Amino acid sequence: MIPPVANRFVAGERAIEALEYARRLDREGVVPLLNLLGSHHDDRASVEADAAEYRALADRLATLEGEAAISVKPTQLGLDLDDSVFRGELKRIVSRGRDRDVFVWLDMEEHGTIEATLEAAVDLAAAYGDGIGVCLQADLYRTREDFDRLADTDAALRLVKGGAYPRPEAIAHTDPDRRDRAYRTLLERAFQRRDRAIAVATHDPDMIEYAQELGRRHDTDFEIQMLMGVRPDAQRELAREYDLSQFVPYGERWKRWVLNRGKRNVGFAARAVGETMIPGNRVS
Repeated sequence: MIPPVANRFVAGERAIEALEYARRLDREGVVPLLNLLGSHHDDRASVEADAAEYRALADRLATLEGEAAISVKPTQLGLDLDDSVFRGELKRIVSRGRDRDVFVWLDMEEHGTIEATLEAAVDLAAAYGDGIGVCLQADLYRTREDFDRLADTDAALRLVKGGAYPRPEAIAHTDPDRRDRAYRTLLERAFQRRDRAIAVATHDPDMIEYAQELGRRHDTDFEIQMLMGVRPDAQRELAREYDLSQFVPYGERWKRWVLNRGKRNVGFAARAVGETMIPGNRVS
């Protein structure tokens, strides 16, 4: 059972709980973006089970009044097993999402998975049009070239400052000021090159304000993406004027998520996990 404080960041352990939360967001005019927690599956059964749940989510989310989306991780769909396994499961999810008018976002994981993730996004965007989006991380040196590769495709772009995984200074900006400058540059290039399908995924008020300025300057619509439980008042206010999607994680693997993500934004998130764990046990 998820404790009350952690419930701020995770919608529940079961799909039915996440779907009920998604319905509440839908009534508030916020786009639910559901993610089944999990990654790096090393057996085919786990891959197939999670992929099947994502297809079922697309079916259920299609009943909402407004828009809805799901967000998947490549290693959750078998990338660690074989690229063809990952491609096959992702294709089936995107196809189902396309049929149900449920958008599919492809998360970005460790830097070793970037090339396979981008190749899949480009290929599926060509096959399914605007039914898929992928994340670009501003802190990576390679992102300038990756943006050029994706800018003229039908894939939507989720623009973030950096990833949740550590990476060496040889491949990424590790200084916060340099990372912020890289993010501003990525936003500028996106609004200059694209007239749609831009998702600004950040909780930084300054960056959101800058995106708003760029949107007015280029007369370009965009959406804002934020995490469940982070700056909820700001989310409600922004949703009155802008398209806003909320990333809604759920699943039995919630402890790792609350530690790794919630701790970055709200200090007491880690305490919520600690209250439910035996000291010394490894987080799973």
